[in-house]
Amino acid sequence: MTLATGYSIPQSDPPRPPRETLPTMYDLPSEFPEEPGLPDEFHDLQPQLLSRTLALRDYTRENWFCGSDLNVYYDVQHPLWHKRPDWFLAVGVPRLYDGEDLRRSYVVWQEGRSPEVVVELLSPGTEPGDLGRFFAGAEAAEPASALSAPATHGSSQAGSPPDKFTVYERYLRVPYYVVFNRYSGVLRFFQLVGGRYQEQPLLSAGNLKIWLPGLAIGLGLWQGEFEGVPRLWLRWCDPDGHWLLLDAEQERLAKEQERLAKEQERQAKEQAQTQVVMAARAMVARGMALDDVVALLGLSDEQVKQVMAEVDDDRDRGERSDPS
Repeated sequence: MTLATGYSIPQSDPPRPPRETLPTMYDLPSEFPEEPGLPDEFHDLQPQLLSRTLALRDYTRENWFCGSDLNVYYDVQHPLWHKRPDWFLAVGVPRLYDGEDLRRSYVVWQEGRSPEVVVELLSPGTEPGDLGRFFAGAEAAEPASALSAPATHGSSQAGSPPDKFTVYERYLRVPYYVVFNRYSGVLRFFQLVGGRYQEQPLLSAGNLKIWLPGLAIGLGLWQGEFEGVPRLWLRWCDPDGHWLLLDAEQERLAKEQERLAKEQERQAKEQAQTQVVMAARAMVARGMALDDVVALLGLSDEQVKQVMAEVDDDRDRGERSDPS
């Protein structure tokens, strides 16, 4: 059997499992020269921020993969059909392909898992494909037959690949779909419910705007500086709206915590020394021999000098207050 890619699937008896016979990322192109590159620098920086701050409670770093501007192949009947999300996350898959190689693309029928989250960054002209029926009243204009069409009929023209929204909803069935418009600052969140995307209201408590229950992580809009660029960014946060940190931020936090710990240790040591001197001073004042106090409390030479100075001060004050 020969697929549209020209890749021939060898037959055997008994048949080999599909993962061994269907095309892999090594068989499919990782680049298509006719496709344009990134539209602007934001499309490079924003995915970096998402990748570098992501930390999942229920998955180790070796059990999830995130990619940006990477081909996602999704239909084995049309092996060359692909979409290139601005950013996506797949969980329950190895960080490296088959645990050993960097990915050239993400081939769903080989990985065994569709992405769990897709983030699209709107650019002028991409809104219709990114938002589908949610674009400017398109839902009202879309016929009911199109809304209920099966995944294999998701394209507007026979033999042509469907738009991104259709692929994410009907082919890949991505549970969480996030769309961010950097020009307007508008964030939109779609969740797969009963096989169809439903737009979800944004949260209003602090930084947290979107909560992804299946991943126990949130998204918010952060006004800050990343890679020297101050602006509004999409960023991961915890349930309380605290931003998940970049490596450099974690390092600064660790250094600050270390500094505070040393300062607390210094203050505790000074307090302990002060208490020892006060105790020694009281013992001497009650008539205990200084040598005995030193032996009992283990005073240093400096502490002995301090005790004697304070005892002398007490004696002077006592003499001044007693005119006789």
